[in-house]
Amino acid sequence: MNQQPRFTALGKIVSILLVAGLVTLGLYMIRGRFGGSGGAGGTAPGAAPAAESGGAPEVQEVKVEVPKLSPPAAFQFKDNIVPIEISEYAGYAGLIAANGGLEPTENSLFFKNHGFKVKLTISEDETWSELNEGKIAASVTTVDVLAAYGRQLHVVVPAQIGFSRGADGVVVRSDIKRINQLKGKVIASAQFTEVDFFIRYLAQEAGLPINPLGSLDATPHPDRLNVVYTEDGFEAGDLFLNDVKSGKNKLAGCVTWEPKVSEVVSGSGGQAHVLTSNRNLLIIADVLIVHRGFAQEQPKIVQGLVQGLLEGNRLMRDKPEQNIDVVARAFKWDRSKTTKELANVHLANLPENMAFFSGAMDAAGSFGGIYQSAVLAYGSDVIKDPPDPSRFAELSALQAIEKSGIFKDQTVAIAPIRTTSATSVESDPLLSKDIRFMFEPNEAKLDIANQDNVRSLEAIKRLLQVSPGSTLLLRGHVDNAKVADFRKTGGEAYVRTQALRAMELSKNRAGEIRRLLIDKYSIDPKRIDIVGRGWEEPAGPNSDLNRRVEVQWFTVE
Repeated sequence: MNQQPRFTALGKIVSILLVAGLVTLGLYMIRGRFGGSGGAGGTAPGAAPAAESGGAPEVQEVKVEVPKLSPPAAFQFKDNIVPIEISEYAGYAGLIAANGGLEPTENSLFFKNHGFKVKLTISEDETWSELNEGKIAASVTTVDVLAAYGRQLHVVVPAQIGFSRGADGVVVRSDIKRINQLKGKVIASAQFTEVDFFIRYLAQEAGLPINPLGSLDATPHPDRLNVVYTEDGFEAGDLFLNDVKSGKNKLAGCVTWEPKVSEVVSGSGGQAHVLTSNRNLLIIADVLIVHRGFAQEQPKIVQGLVQGLLEGNRLMRDKPEQNIDVVARAFKWDRSKTTKELANVHLANLPENMAFFSGAMDAAGSFGGIYQSAVLAYGSDVIKDPPDPSRFAELSALQAIEKSGIFKDQTVAIAPIRTTSATSVESDPLLSKDIRFMFEPNEAKLDIANQDNVRSLEAIKRLLQVSPGSTLLLRGHVDNAKVADFRKTGGEAYVRTQALRAMELSKNRAGEIRRLLIDKYSIDPKRIDIVGRGWEEPAGPNSDLNRRVEVQWFTVE
């Protein structure tokens, strides 16, 4: 009765096969769940990123339109708490400092001065639908996102939080020295994020249309900047670094954010460098966005949010050492990392806010300027029927705070950050663009009544405006259509004489543009240099296109 059952030889074999089959099936299921086979992102929570496990991140399918958001619903204000979502980014340090951390507390500036509490939640997801639905009261984003989503976003913008100053960067192979050299090449980015807008803005200024590709094996357009997209900016950096290390040479660069920018450069073994960052190119502007219905119902709370934000920004600007620990605890950073991350942001004060929304900022991008730049950068195929930026800006809180005089001691304080020696003129511009101005025949006088001329002047002014410390070199050109006639008339001696006159005319035309920029827009004369190139550098056989002023833009790095 107590005898143990015995297995026959056949039974043992069958048992072993069953066990082996179950183990194999289990491994297959684990691989399918955590290996990313067939998935869009390729990596499940807790799994090692593709770059760390030796593979490259997946290229994402190109979205032909901005994702659809949930329709708006009312926000229910409960327990005197305003829930706000932020991301893990030092630019939101002022909100954390004003709140004394992430959790709602009576010790926060919001409660002490305005009688309500704030709950800050860190999330890396785009929660625009949740904001629309009234699941949260407010969030944070960049101005370009407002332009991309347009009327779908049921929000108002009561304040600017600050500018990113070095958190985003364009990393390219070491032989590429300016944006124009990316023509016909492929880079990696993350669609509908600030790095997507960053490279689109630069490409637009360089006259390069964007050509999205759905695969690294797709044929790039020879006359455009070709872009493949990854899940986020980190993966864009990993994809480029993998390409550099593998020697496949399918990518010329990537657009990503810190610390990935530094990781890609250091990991490339000298094969890649930072072409530019937004350290001195202030077009990535963070703003507070508030559920539109909540803002209309609770204007006093919105004013308290804005004032608390400005007070928190002042704490971080004026007394960073006394307030750095609360930010470090919120993000689970050490003091060293917190200090480093704070160096990559500019937290806006009240007068900077007023100048940002009015367009009076002369050392950084403005709300309307960045918004319209994003509309143009994405194009009508992506952003259809965009609303005017005034749809979002709600400045009553800022105006009331300005009237109160609370921050009357503050001034606009945005200056270039110099990290390396100055670039050499005519050798290292970030980009160049050709602009055709309408001059009177054989004269250096510009026709100011021509609106195309005015728009071109304003386009040049904006380059200087969005980048503190940047300079321009205006290179004048004339057409070479009559060189053959000059040669027939008087031989080579006459050609040389006319060439000198052409050189002088082209320089005078560039000088006229410089004069108008100084007189009309009060540009510092030290920021504009000129040179005349005559007919020595034709852009092609088209005479009209050769009568141009080439603008070379040098940013401080």
